[in-house]
Amino acid sequence: MPRAKASPPDDRGDLLSTDRTALRPLAERMRPRTLEEMVGQRRLVSPDSALRKAIEAGSVHSMVLWGPPGCGKTTLALLLARYADADFRSVSAVLSGLPEVRQVLAEAGHRFAEGRRTVLFVDEVHRFNKAQQDAFLPHIERGTIVFVGATTENPSFELNSALLSRCRVHVLEAVSPEDIEGALRQALDDSERGLGGRGLQIGQPQLHLIAVAADGDVRRGLTLLEIAAELAGEGGTVTDAMLEQVLADRTRRFDKGGEQFYDQISALHKSVRSSNPDAALYWFARMLDGGCDPGYLARRMTRMAVEDIGLADPRALQMAIDTWDTYDRLGSPEGDLALAQLVIYLASTAKSNAGYVAFKAAKRDVGEYGTQDVPMHLRNAPTKLMKELGYSKGYQYDHDSEGGVALDQTGFPDAMGERVYYQPVARGMELKLKEKLDALRGARAVRRGPPAGEE
Repeated sequence: MPRAKASPPDDRGDLLSTDRTALRPLAERMRPRTLEEMVGQRRLVSPDSALRKAIEAGSVHSMVLWGPPGCGKTTLALLLARYADADFRSVSAVLSGLPEVRQVLAEAGHRFAEGRRTVLFVDEVHRFNKAQQDAFLPHIERGTIVFVGATTENPSFELNSALLSRCRVHVLEAVSPEDIEGALRQALDDSERGLGGRGLQIGQPQLHLIAVAADGDVRRGLTLLEIAAELAGEGGTVTDAMLEQVLADRTRRFDKGGEQFYDQISALHKSVRSSNPDAALYWFARMLDGGCDPGYLARRMTRMAVEDIGLADPRALQMAIDTWDTYDRLGSPEGDLALAQLVIYLASTAKSNAGYVAFKAAKRDVGEYGTQDVPMHLRNAPTKLMKELGYSKGYQYDHDSEGGVALDQTGFPDAMGERVYYQPVARGMELKLKEKLDALRGARAVRRGPPAGEE
């Protein structure tokens, strides 16, 4: 089927009639009508980018737009349809079920038979299950629809591989405060769609505060500006007191259980591991600010004490358990300080993963060697028969040996020979353990002599 020739947007760009424009929120009224009006996303829609050239040529392809809220995913989907002179249809994975999706796909099939393309925008596509995602596949393959899925979650984890293989993934970024501030100024100057002509007085420092409070979300920034304008009234001035009310109790971007959640706990863990208490404290505060369960953070920090600090500072594990108990008794906000102090201590103290590495190596040998018999000298002999069978024969009682260690006996099954799993680091309290174990292992090696066949 020949492609419809691409055409730039015309003056009829508004989705609703002019008399209803004023009823729509400012963020919706100011939605970009051309690629030139897009806020942010310079890398993705710059004049020389492949996507920009494809859109302007009307040669659009099925895609997944991955990015945080308010970064322009819906706007980009609308522009795709507008430049390609295609019909635009939208469904939400939160509000729509499979019957509604099938109906929209059937309508797209009729338009396709008539020579018309349909851009189908699926918002929050990651919330559709596998069966719902699979429903789009044949229609994408036939070209019945140009599929545009929007998601705030990592598509690699949330979308079927079959769907991903038929779509190009484009990553959108959070919009910078500078770009959001530009969008706010545009709304203040636009008398047709924005707040121009109202005589609203607002200073540059106040616009900057709104842009920062928007936290990368253009829609949020315009909403905050609209609220401030309503408080000021026609021809009014946005005062600092008004702005303080508008920006009160704002929240940062954080998705409990989503990718941002796991990115931030990863940043906290790695900052502790890197002995950077300042960075660790920052990520801890970010997660609390986003509404993360402090009990979850206490559990994760207990894991850090075991995995990354270990025997270099055994006090860290006890401190983690005590802090967890303290939080359970105090709750927030009082218990938050105890957790913050734990973060600082864990990041500041000596680190060792020697115990973690040793345990993994021992488990690997268990799997490789299977069920090995316990050497006779290590077996218990509580009965006469067992003694007669040789149980415990040759065992050397360490406390009766010189230095309190029997250097001539092994603790491993005969088929394995002596093994070394635990390699203490020369840091913290493990330094003393390293000195002792190096000496014992060296003495045992001397007693055993060279391996068979060597002199």
